[in-house]
Amino acid sequence: MEIVLATRNPGKIRELQALLADLPVRLLTLDDYPATPPLPETGDTFEANATSKATLVARLTGRIALADDSGLEVDALGGAPGVHSATFLGPHATEADRNAWVLERMRGVEEERRAARFRAVVAVSTPDGLARTFEGTCEGRIADAPRGIGGFGYDPIFIVPEYGCTMGELPPESKNAISHRARALWAARDHIASLVGAGKRLRDG
Repeated sequence: MEIVLATRNPGKIRELQALLADLPVRLLTLDDYPATPPLPETGDTFEANATSKATLVARLTGRIALADDSGLEVDALGGAPGVHSATFLGPHATEADRNAWVLERMRGVEEERRAARFRAVVAVSTPDGLARTFEGTCEGRIADAPRGIGGFGYDPIFIVPEYGCTMGELPPESKNAISHRARALWAARDHIASLVGAGKRLRDG
C-alpha cells in the first residue's frame, strides 16, 4: 500500500515519516510527482485547507493521500496568525521573518498573557474523493526570543511548559510525542490502518 504525503516541506516529511514508520505502507511525497501543481490553501479553516489538498492529490495520483494544515494561534493576537501562519507575510517571507513578526507584537506582553497553541488538522482522502479529518493541538506560550535550531516554522519561539524549553530545543523523538501534528496523526491512525487493511484484502482477493 502506498500513501502520498501531500507536501514538499522537508520538515513535515521527516515528521510524518517518523510518525507513520510502523505502518505497513510505502510513503511517497510530492517530490515523487514533480508535475503536481502548487496546492492551494485558500480556505478559512485548517480543515478546509487540509481536505482540499488531500482530495486533489488523491485524485491526481490515484492513491490515498494524506495532507495537513497547521498553524500557530496566539491568544494575545486574537488567534493570529492562525490559518494564515505560512502565508500572511507573503510568498517571499522566511520562517525567521514570521517569527520576528510574532515576537515584535508580543514585546512587553506579560507572562500570563503569552498563551498560544499549535493546531493541526490531518486529512486522509481516497482517490474517489472521500476524506476524513482529524485534529490535534499542543498548548504552550510564546518565548521572548528564538531558542533552538531543531524543528521548523514557529518551533524556536514556542515554549512547551512540560519541558521548559522551546519546540526548537526538543529532540525529534520528544517533539513527535507531544506535537500537534503527532496528536492529529495518532487520531487518524485507526482510519489509516483500516484503509491499509482494506487495500490488502482487495489485493489478496
